[in-house]
Amino acid sequence: MRAAVEFLHVSHSYQARRKPPVQALKDISLQIAQHEFVAVVGPSGCGKSTLLRLLSGLTNPTLGEIYRFGKQVTQPDSGVGIVFQKPTLLPWLNAEENVLFPLRHQGKLIGQRDRRRARELLHTVGLEDFLHSRPDDLSGGMQQRVGIARALLLDPEILIMDEPFSALDALSREQMGFELLRIWGERPKTVLFITHSISEAVLLADRVLVMSQRPATIVDDIHIELPRPRTPSTIDLPGFNSYTQRIRRHIFGHGESAKAVPDITTEASQTPTAPHSIVRHAS
Repeated sequence: MRAAVEFLHVSHSYQARRKPPVQALKDISLQIAQHEFVAVVGPSGCGKSTLLRLLSGLTNPTLGEIYRFGKQVTQPDSGVGIVFQKPTLLPWLNAEENVLFPLRHQGKLIGQRDRRRARELLHTVGLEDFLHSRPDDLSGGMQQRVGIARALLLDPEILIMDEPFSALDALSREQMGFELLRIWGERPKTVLFITHSISEAVLLADRVLVMSQRPATIVDDIHIELPRPRTPSTIDLPGFNSYTQRIRRHIFGHGESAKAVPDITTEASQTPTAPHSIVRHAS
């Protein structure tokens, strides 16, 4: 399978004024295949968001190289869409205009084709009836859906998501997780998804990267061989708990013993994990 993302011995340090440099990442090497959904978990402050900034081109690594589809990353480009912790919508614009904002930011004139594209995306995220609603008239989950639609406007090959559901209540967060899987199934993208929720990472991803304390390294790269489509009943599978235990042991201690936890169940290993098999989940 084609490699969409490649980190080669990447390290990164931040230089604070009048203070010694702080090393966030140390010798990170990884590959992510095209259309693969990869989640990243680790202790708070370990450098997960730094990983995303480097991949997006917003920050250049201190050491090492990063490639997207074989091209070295040196600056941001339209091939990467970003969904932040907060949707950062412009309050004076309605949902449709917020989705179109990346084009205006580039100085482009908005045509009817662009508007059709924005409305199709809002339909994809279930907001076709809220085209003209402003952010204050939308719930937190609906605002985040607008943010996802905006990130998809330029049809990026790679979608970066930095704890996109962290501000939502538990029910909305679960609904948005399944909504994201549905969108990913309909419009396959290479996804790098940061989360503090171990269960969310296991439920959504093809692979989970576990990071250590700062300076962060990747201490485990876990292939999640649970069957797709993922549904609420996925968490009841024996393999689900095995994965979450393995990750917790890395983060909270006893990391060496984590490898002893089985990766998969026999039932899970017999089911393919192609993106097109995602179930549509009502939200």
